[in-house]
Amino acid sequence: MDLVSILGLLGFLGVCFVVSTTGAIFRPGEWYERLAKPRWRPPNRVFAPAWAVLYLSIAVSGWLVWRDAGFAGAAVPLAIYAVQLALNAAWSGIFFGLRRPDLAFAEIVALWLSIAATIAAFHPVHAGAAWLLVPHLCWVTFAAALDFAAWRLNRA
Repeated sequence: MDLVSILGLLGFLGVCFVVSTTGAIFRPGEWYERLAKPRWRPPNRVFAPAWAVLYLSIAVSGWLVWRDAGFAGAAVPLAIYAVQLALNAAWSGIFFGLRRPDLAFAEIVALWLSIAATIAAFHPVHAGAAWLLVPHLCWVTFAAALDFAAWRLNRA
């Protein structure tokens, strides 16, 4: 791997790290602890490691597409990828910051669609990059179910 490729990987890792900080800024806190939650919700300690692995795979996925096609050659797939990252960043602020599970559910549906679109756009460029995003899509499917359940259980 050459220096440009290493720097590119570090760039994708850095962007994903910045996106992940919204989860540290907008933490669950007391409000979340007081919410009624479904019995099948995993313990809080599961979420940070799961997201760490997912953000690593998201970064590597974007880097693989960039490495193979560049920004110009993969402008549309990487633009969809950027939308997916922005939606990832927004969810914690909506759910935990604004305390709006209803809006967060609508947002997570958009996030799910953007991940699916990213997978579809990445596949022709680098199939492995597309497959790296499948666990992210699965996790967000589960997170959407949790969000929906919390919204339904706590409607006033």
